[in-house]
Amino acid sequence: MATTNDLKNGLVLKLDGGELWAVVEFQHVKPGKGGAFVRTKLKNVLTGKTLDRTFNAGVKVDVANVDKREMQYSYLDGDDFVFMDTETFDMVNVARSVVGDAANYMLENTTATVAFNEGNPLYVDLPAAAELTISHTDPGLQGDRSTGGTKPATLETGAEIKVPLFITTGEKVKVDTRTGEYLGRA
Repeated sequence: MATTNDLKNGLVLKLDGGELWAVVEFQHVKPGKGGAFVRTKLKNVLTGKTLDRTFNAGVKVDVANVDKREMQYSYLDGDDFVFMDTETFDMVNVARSVVGDAANYMLENTTATVAFNEGNPLYVDLPAAAELTISHTDPGLQGDRSTGGTKPATLETGAEIKVPLFITTGEKVKVDTRTGEYLGRA
């Protein structure tokens, strides 16, 4: 158990009969009149649904026991992603629904953090940026470079992102794994 003063981003709470909710944002509010409270934005770990919830200051909340392990993505087994624990070398199958959008930026041997609760994988967290190769994009036209425009490009993982017009097929680029935005050349 923890109090609302202990809330921080990434903390997983057990609410409403055992459902797991991760804290995405929180804000301590002390109005001029009335008691202080904490305004939070929570994300359901299993479904991805978001919820805005307000807690009175000092209220006890149930914190879920989440074990985060450094793992390496090995291969795709049907609809499951197989990860290897980098310390114990145990292989763990993680369902595509748990991996979510992280699948768009993972290649074999990519290192990620996998969170577990009671032995069940909850989510996969990638580093903030990934270096990937552009597998296909249309060529930019002469004179387009000064406009700051973008064009669609397909990454080697199959995901599609927007890149500047000067990027060509075969180039390595940095991509933000949280938003899917182009960050620059690698």
